[in-house]
Amino acid sequence: MKSDHVEWQHRAACRDEDPELFFPVSEMGPGARQVAQAKAVCARCPVRAECLSSALDAGLDYGIFGGLTGSERRKLVRRSPAGAA
Repeated sequence: MKSDHVEWQHRAACRDEDPELFFPVSEMGPGARQVAQAKAVCARCPVRAECLSSALDAGLDYGIFGGLTGSERRKLVRRSPAGAA
């Protein structure tokens, strides 16, 4: 199971990017541009769905994973039937 997890990460568009790009201090002001840059990387990623699923499974609150910010992931979980349980 672990090898599957590692395998998809090797195909991620962000693998050669600075990890700090995906952890903006804020989603507003100067941070908004950083969020947009990170999301642009996610938009061209072939494993975006796997990344998002992994972040949701792990309950990650911060950072941009699968093209969504922490607040966007929390909203997604609240709206989903599984998140309501």
